[in-house]
Formats: sequence, C-alpha cells, structure tokens
Amino acid sequence: MGGVVGGFLSQAGADVVLVARGEHGRVMTARGLTVRTPEADLVVHPPVVASPAAVAFVGDDVVLLAVKSQDTPAALDGLVDAGAAPATPIVCLQNGVSNEPLAAERFAHVYGVPVMAPTLHLEPGLVEAKAGPVPAILDIGRYPDGSDATAEAIAAAFRSAGIVSEVRPDIMRWKWAKLLMNLGNAIEVVCGPEARLDDLGKAVFREGRAVLDANGIAYASGEENRARRGDILRVSSERTTGGSSWQSVMRGLDVETDYLTGEIVRLGAQVGMATPLNSALLRRAKEVARAGAGPGTCTPAEILAEADVG
Repeated sequence: MGGVVGGFLSQAGADVVLVARGEHGRVMTARGLTVRTPEADLVVHPPVVASPAAVAFVGDDVVLLAVKSQDTPAALDGLVDAGAAPATPIVCLQNGVSNEPLAAERFAHVYGVPVMAPTLHLEPGLVEAKAGPVPAILDIGRYPDGSDATAEAIAAAFRSAGIVSEVRPDIMRWKWAKLLMNLGNAIEVVCGPEARLDDLGKAVFREGRAVLDANGIAYASGEENRARRGDILRVSSERTTGGSSWQSVMRGLDVETDYLTGEIVRLGAQVGMATPLNSALLRRAKEVARAGAGPGTCTPAEILAEADVG
C-alpha cells in the first residue's frame, strides 16, 4: 500500500521519501520503484531509506504510516527516535482500528484512512495497483473525529495523484466498517480467496456486525459503503489473488489477524458474546502463518463444523 500510494504521489510531483527495508529497499534504490497498473507500468525514483533515522524531518512533513498493525509500535518509536516532532501529522494508511490510538500516544495530529485499494506486493521493487484508472479511494479524517486544513491538504495531494479522496469528520465510523470487511482476510488465509464470498463469509460478517452492535460501536452501513465505492474502483482482470493477509502468508510473513478478526473476538468477550466463527478463524489463521503451509488449507465446511455452526 505504501509503495502504490508513494509511487502515485511521486509520479504527480510530490516530494516523497520511501522507507523500505531489506531486498525491497535495495531493489528500489538500485532500479526505482515499479508500480504496475492496468494501463501501464510507472517507474519512479524517489529517495529510499532503510529507516526513519535517515530522514531529515522538517516542519511541513507528513508521515503516511502503511505498515501492518503488529509493526506499528516499532514504526512509531522509530519516528520519535528519528526526531519527528510531536506535531508531525501521522496518517494511518492501515487496516484495523488500533493504530490511531497508538499514534495519538506519541503525536498530536493523527489521521485515519479506511483503505479502499486492491493492491499486490509479492516481488521486491514491484507493487501493483489492480484497479484503474483510479487506483484507490482514500478518504481521511482526524482521529478520533473532526477535520482540519491538514486533512484537506492531504486529500488534495491524493487527488492530484489520481486517487479519489474526501475529508470525513466521522472517519472512525468508516474505519470500523472497513474492519468488518477485513474479517474476510482470515477466511482467505484459512480457506482461500474465493471462500470470503460464500456462506462462511456471510456468517462471519453477521457475527462481526452483531458484536459491534452489542458494544454500541457506530460503523458505516453496507449501503453507505457500496454507495461510496460505486464503480470507481475497476479491477480489469479477474481476481486470482487475495488481500493483504493472504499476501503476507504467501511471502512467509506474520499476519495481522489479531488486529482484525481478533478485534471482534475481544469485543465479543467484553460483552459476554460468543464469537465461534471468528474465534475459529483467528486460531486457524495463526496456525497457517506459523506452519508456513500457505493459504487455503481447509474448507469453509470444516470451519463451520469446528465452530459448531451451520
């Protein structure tokens, strides 16, 4: 996600610095970042550093935080250690709802973005925006609520890069709605990408909505979400790959299921509500990631049976 957004911003003339470690960073330093789109490949050459410590922060910098939720504390600590001022705007370009409060413990101006962007990263130096000509919808708002001139400026920068964006004062309501959508991530890891659309997926989303309702948490409705998306994001090729958690498993990395499905399990326990489906998927997704077995190791029927649902 960081590569796609950073790449489009760089292509549009924004002053971008990418933070990337390992082979991904080495390839980008040597050959630039390639952003594959349905229309063409973009190759951009912004500066690439291995850590925030190599960034000389100035007063008008904005940080787009695009790491997985399990890496957020270390990333924020790295920014503080590197000298990012407490007033530096931190934009949580991330799934889940735990990143904004963590950022707010260290920085005064935190912004949430419910990420609507089908992207892919499996190869160093190459990221893919699977939708075109509009690659993403990135609405933004202050955390926990409100809007300001900085949010307007960031939305304008996104729009200049061809990304659809508007400022929403109730941004966390939209982030909770995105978390419900991301309950499908664990399904993809455990049962494969197609399973999120079948009966198991529908039952998992119903369980998630019931938990949020029981906790009195406001979230944008499915109708609002569908209206916002409309036909803006057009994926030209048939979807044969999964979302961010599926990609993590394919690359042998840890998954952020604790911060997506796990959020529903914790909130259910908080009000004494059973979450058999999400609990089963949380366990199974962790097992898949630990074993390195790859996604799609069991069927939706097995999950329904394990949860004693169906």
